[in-house]
Amino acid sequence: QVHLAESGGGLVQAGGSLRLSCAASGRSFSNSAMGWFRQAPGKGREFVASLNWIGDGTRYYADSVKGRFTITRDNTNLYLQMNNLKPEDTAVYYCAGRASALATMTVHDYGYWGQGTQVTVSS
Repeated sequence: QVHLAESGGGLVQAGGSLRLSCAASGRSFSNSAMGWFRQAPGKGREFVASLNWIGDGTRYYADSVKGRFTITRDNTNLYLQMNNLKPEDTAVYYCAGRASALATMTVHDYGYWGQGTQVTVSS
């Protein structure tokens, strides 16, 4: 049974920082690409960041978060450091994994999902 569990969400003022964590259990993700996605009220789920698990561990970011968010991982956890947060970053954030070492920016490429953690940025 695959299980992903996010934590670290909360309420923060604009310009502040949060660090999200995602704990993976039930199988080894040592060869799996992983990513973060988010969903704001009334909108579809959108890509935030993802990380290859081959070669140089290439990272991908949505244009809206480049320079502010950083994705990292270790053997069992995925992280998202979010700095200079903006009200438009308010959303439920989900971590996701896929049965491939190559990361993508597409929601449907990921088969494993956590339950999400709420991030609210006040202006």
